[in-house]
Amino acid sequence: MLQKNMIKISSKKILAGSALLAGLTTGAFAHFQMLYTPNTALVKGETIELREVFTHPFADEHTMDMGKQHDSKELKPVEEFYVINKGKKTDLKSTLKGITFTGQHNSGKAYASQYKAQRMGDHVLILQPAPYYEVNEDAYIQQITKSIINVAGTPTDWDSDLGLKAEIVPLTKPYAIWEGGSFTGVVKSKGKPVPYAEIEVEYLNRDVDMKNNKTGKAYVEAPQDAFVTMGIKADKDGEFTFTLPKAGFWGFAALGVGSDKTYKGKELSQDAVIWVEAKPMK
Repeated sequence: MLQKNMIKISSKKILAGSALLAGLTTGAFAHFQMLYTPNTALVKGETIELREVFTHPFADEHTMDMGKQHDSKELKPVEEFYVINKGKKTDLKSTLKGITFTGQHNSGKAYASQYKAQRMGDHVLILQPAPYYEVNEDAYIQQITKSIINVAGTPTDWDSDLGLKAEIVPLTKPYAIWEGGSFTGVVKSKGKPVPYAEIEVEYLNRDVDMKNNKTGKAYVEAPQDAFVTMGIKADKDGEFTFTLPKAGFWGFAALGVGSDKTYKGKELSQDAVIWVEAKPMK
């Protein structure tokens, strides 16, 4: 009888522990560094608006202050921001302007910039923000982020391996995918594939108001939290494929694949992020 009661008590403890864990993880959606512009496939050259925001793109539950540090109230500025077009690298850090970006629940410190995408071909934008201190984990996150803009349909640099500390090299043009099509990429660190990399996938679920620097209403509702941040894994060669079920922007974040593992004496997750756009077929 005593043994049966002990089993019942243990079962209750396990269930209570499971419920507590579920409560702690509910709403703990993925961080994504955005490098956003409304259209990645330009018919002709033009000056484009960009927004650099650290947020949760599907749930929009929290907008982070980019460059937040654990040992200072001051925000550390972006480390690198540049573009590669036809093999030529151009620094863009001077174009960054600090802004306050407002999500559905709070506002955070972010950046706005403009870029003259005039020349034909691919314009590979790379943003390396300063590591962000995540207080809930007592650790840092740094997401080296890539977005590719194309002008006039001429392919040039879209599949370049840049040898970044953390990088997703596309095997599919990330700006030329129909809704329902698929995206394939290879997770790399300093040019070497990362086997079985863990990848988080999120849909940018809201309009981005470029004029007022805020988000709008959600496009879709997730049936359950697993659909907010979807998880996939690369194969032994670091390669992965994901089908894009809806038009819009999709973010892929390969977690902790970078060569840097610590920052200011704390654990660092150095992630590779790439943004992909699917176009509606009308």
